[in-house]
Amino acid sequence: MARVLIVGCGCRGRTLARELRAAGHAVRGTTRDPTRTEAIAAAGAEPYVGNPDRVATLMEALTGVTILCWLMGTATGDAERVAALHQERLRMLWEKLVDTPVRGVVHEGASGRQVALAAHETWRIPLELLDADPTEHERWLPAATAAVDRLLGG
Repeated sequence: MARVLIVGCGCRGRTLARELRAAGHAVRGTTRDPTRTEAIAAAGAEPYVGNPDRVATLMEALTGVTILCWLMGTATGDAERVAALHQERLRMLWEKLVDTPVRGVVHEGASGRQVALAAHETWRIPLELLDADPTEHERWLPAATAAVDRLLGG
């Protein structure tokens, strides 16, 4: 099986982690807040404290990872920081993925989609765009799981 890194392992990420663990995958989930690591561990994922606003803090989390799930589609906060997250930070992450074992990316949401598509074209790292509405959990979870499966050739 594969190791999956979920960047943005909040509620949806933890639900996805449970599904992926049930399918036999190893899962690592990131959080900016160290107090949330217990919830990630309870979902069966290895918690990792890292901040997608500071891409360098995520690099060690990529060790041994086959699939990266970028679940930042509903990120909120300061408009400039959120825009940078979906533009400069995401572009920087993709540039660094080339030198990692990551062989597929699941990208959630419309923000950053063009960056993900351009990076996919440039570096030929397989990409799955997750279009399911994150607020519709009954549709989102199967769509996210299927996206991971497709990247793994399933």
